[in-house]
Amino acid sequence: MPFYQRRGQVPPKRHTQFRQPDGSLYKEELVSSLGFSGIYSLLYHKYMPTQITRVGGRKPVSVTDANIGLQPIHLKTSVAGTTGDDIIDSRVPMLFNNDCVLYISNPTARSMDYYYKNGEADEVLFVQEGSGSLYSQFGKLDFGPGDYVVIPRTVIYRLAFTDGPVRLLVIECFGPVETVKRYRNEAGQLEEHSPYCERDIRTPDELVLEDDRAQEWEIKVKKDGYLNSFFYKHSPLDVVGWDGYLFPYAFSIRDFEPITGRLHLPPPIHQTFQAPNLVICSFVPRLFDYHPLSIPAPYNHSNIDSDEVLYYVEGNFMSRKGIDVGSFTLHPGGLPHGPHPGTVEASIGAKETHELAVMVDTFKPLKVAAEALPWLDPNYAMSWNH
Repeated sequence: MPFYQRRGQVPPKRHTQFRQPDGSLYKEELVSSLGFSGIYSLLYHKYMPTQITRVGGRKPVSVTDANIGLQPIHLKTSVAGTTGDDIIDSRVPMLFNNDCVLYISNPTARSMDYYYKNGEADEVLFVQEGSGSLYSQFGKLDFGPGDYVVIPRTVIYRLAFTDGPVRLLVIECFGPVETVKRYRNEAGQLEEHSPYCERDIRTPDELVLEDDRAQEWEIKVKKDGYLNSFFYKHSPLDVVGWDGYLFPYAFSIRDFEPITGRLHLPPPIHQTFQAPNLVICSFVPRLFDYHPLSIPAPYNHSNIDSDEVLYYVEGNFMSRKGIDVGSFTLHPGGLPHGPHPGTVEASIGAKETHELAVMVDTFKPLKVAAEALPWLDPNYAMSWNH
């Protein structure tokens, strides 16, 4: 995120002596992106962040192509029950390409008994249901239904849920997740025309210090297609202070202020985040178009350059029939798509909508994961005929 944050104790100058009460040095760590050229933060640890006591096992983490070919897709994951134990092993891939993977995650466990670090992708967790906290080196970050939780790669974290059931949409992006470039001025500040501002973004508040060295602490690291296990002498939450521009944060879809017009506006008005070769958008309650002859329903369109995914969060999506909360639709580039029959006429005269949905548009084709096949609607491609 392009704004500065500071928590706890930090020395007046970076890379200088900063001593603990016993006279020993705090251990400085740079957490950076794009090598040393992107955003970064400096963390100050009580203990060395490199003290591995033993290397555990590893297991492959892969996604299999269902190879179902070019067609409109509906994945009825609204009927999915729990999909695994914790937030990591409950992830079931739905759609993927070389830039991203989209998962559902419906865990049964209320908390994780280890820490996790994604070493190859930024993560966006969209909270469909459930409330809790993310604990990381940067502090405690609370979240609830409707929140996007953005976790840059290399952040070490665990989740603890206080309310449930828990249903998450997880988006792995193999490049930095950022605020939208056209919303920012030259200094990186979100401009007046942006549908949200820094005031809407919640950052970790209190630092959490875990100082128990009587046990080993496990960190599972995802890297190069494997989940690798490492054990340390101390918790990664031994940070007494940090400052910089890289940190996890939360943003509620309900704090996205919609952009409206006299006539129907295209999906870029809903854009919330960007990442290499994809955008993430938010459909939120809003007034419909106010031209006297306006048609609120979207027009048919051929999105030749992108694949369009919608994840349905709440309400009645007026251009679709047979879609439930928690469903995915994929409309691939190369095929025209638009409202289902009858929904265009039905939309005329409507003044507002109360729907919530997350859209992911990718600029390279998406594949359906074999793991998603149990929820595939085989009749969706023909659903415009009735």
